[in-house]
Amino acid sequence: MSVFNRFPPVRGVLQEKVSLSKKSRFGVGGIADILFVPEDMDDLIMFLRNIPADEQITILGAMSNVLVRDGGIRGIVIILGDWFKKVFVEDNILEVGAGVQCSKLSTIAMDHELGGFEFLMGLPGTVGGAIKMNAGCFGSEISNVLFECEAVTSKGQIKWLKSKDIKFGYRTSGIPDDLIITRAWFKGVPNVKSSIPKKVKEIVDKRRESQPLEKKSCGSSFKNPENKKAWELIDSAGCRGMKVGGAMVSEKHCNFLINDGGATAEDIEQLGEKIIKQVLEKTGVQLEWEIIRLGEKSGNAQN
Repeated sequence: MSVFNRFPPVRGVLQEKVSLSKKSRFGVGGIADILFVPEDMDDLIMFLRNIPADEQITILGAMSNVLVRDGGIRGIVIILGDWFKKVFVEDNILEVGAGVQCSKLSTIAMDHELGGFEFLMGLPGTVGGAIKMNAGCFGSEISNVLFECEAVTSKGQIKWLKSKDIKFGYRTSGIPDDLIITRAWFKGVPNVKSSIPKKVKEIVDKRRESQPLEKKSCGSSFKNPENKKAWELIDSAGCRGMKVGGAMVSEKHCNFLINDGGATAEDIEQLGEKIIKQVLEKTGVQLEWEIIRLGEKSGNAQN
């Protein structure tokens, strides 16, 4: 049965059997059974309200912190389109679509002389994903500047979440998995014109010096254990430069797993699991993945 007969009419993009590897920052991953890119909020809501109740839904942003396994993702993958990539600024409040890149938000805040967003220049993902995982770097987290967000349930119901009511933690939030973040409101610190460009430049320079930005990677692969640095544990366990297939631990920053050429998602995941095991054996510390792994392994792929 055609996808167009199985699902309600949409104004956005609805496709079958779409490869996710070209959308991935690792350059790996299988196919999405169904890909839906909504035209706007109404299109998203109507689609969710009219699809079969048992359909599995997965939300993807810039895939900057996601490893899609080689067997792909069953059900429906939703990626927010251009309507969700708008930013409006009034006084020190920014209304931001969930599909906006974090670096773009940082730039817009700087253009409006609003502080507090400088660290976002160091995050490659989208606002929606950053909120969901409370992304951060260089001592700041997105929850520090978030005021409120709008979300839609898998059944197409709109929800409003105040930042103070969300249980944010280190690389986590209390936002339920079935909520799709669609917009967010942030509060900036006004009148800090002189310091913002300097801070942004410091962050950009630090990233360029310390991270393998020229390689296919999803950034930090493992969470920092309490009072420890993941990269130091990985280094001390002798994992710097370790390889599995085409996947490699970066020589420049060993909390970065990279596709060094021809890697599969399985290579990357096996390398990560090997690191976790070796770090535990050498240091007694159990690392946790920061990268979100989705989908099925290649043996479960569906044609």
